[in-house]
Amino acid sequence: MKTGKVGLFTIALGLVIALLLLIRLVFIPANEEQAPVLGKAVKNGEVASVVPDFAAITDVSEKKREFFAFLRPSIKHQNAIIQDERDFLIATRNQIINGKSLTEADEFRLQQISEKYQYTLRSLTIKHIDTLLVRVDVIPEEMVLIQAANETGWGSSRFAREGLNFFGQWCFRKGCGLVPQSRTEGLSHEVALFKTVEDSVASYMRNLNSNAAYSLLRSIRADLRAENKTPRAEDLVYGLINYSERQEAYIDELLEMLRQNQRFLVDNNEKTTAA
Repeated sequence: MKTGKVGLFTIALGLVIALLLLIRLVFIPANEEQAPVLGKAVKNGEVASVVPDFAAITDVSEKKREFFAFLRPSIKHQNAIIQDERDFLIATRNQIINGKSLTEADEFRLQQISEKYQYTLRSLTIKHIDTLLVRVDVIPEEMVLIQAANETGWGSSRFAREGLNFFGQWCFRKGCGLVPQSRTEGLSHEVALFKTVEDSVASYMRNLNSNAAYSLLRSIRADLRAENKTPRAEDLVYGLINYSERQEAYIDELLEMLRQNQRFLVDNNEKTTAA
């Protein structure tokens, strides 16, 4: 009899535990799904320890040097990637001119580059390679640094600190980023989150090199290349006319920042003579 009672008790306890587990599986995930996705996105891993506290640097010159030194390695790295892609396209162009066939590996890489820069490579012709070369080109380091300084208030903005977004890039899926506090009513965009500084710089450069809004920038750069001139920040900044709603005022501001910060823009903070 005692054994029977223990057996019944064990069965009843097991049913209770099973019922509790069932309740947990059914109800708790539903509650978790109702929580805003943005709450997790705002944290963005451990980015707080990635971006220096530029706002705490009281010496303006030191802040500028530190900000540029922080971003410069990522800019150089992404430009090196773009230059390698460009060199490959030029080599491919020469192969076509010389009547040499491309390997499957070459064709695969060519397709990857085309997709990256949002260009449909319909056939392997000089014309199509030349069109792609207009997109696959480096961005002047000085322009990238100045625009990042302008967009983030020298690295002190919420978007830079919490989202590693140094160029004010938007995303359009709910929960994809940080909601701007001053977002115009009726708009739904958010400011994109990035996992690394590299990702932010890469996305910015890919945007300038592929988005139709910056076709003027690419055209100016291509014209300078055709004249065997190195594209400078002062030349290409005019191609950012559509980057801000302020348009001409935005361009004037960037040009003034370029002029005022020339001594900080030189790599290794080398001194330059005044123009």
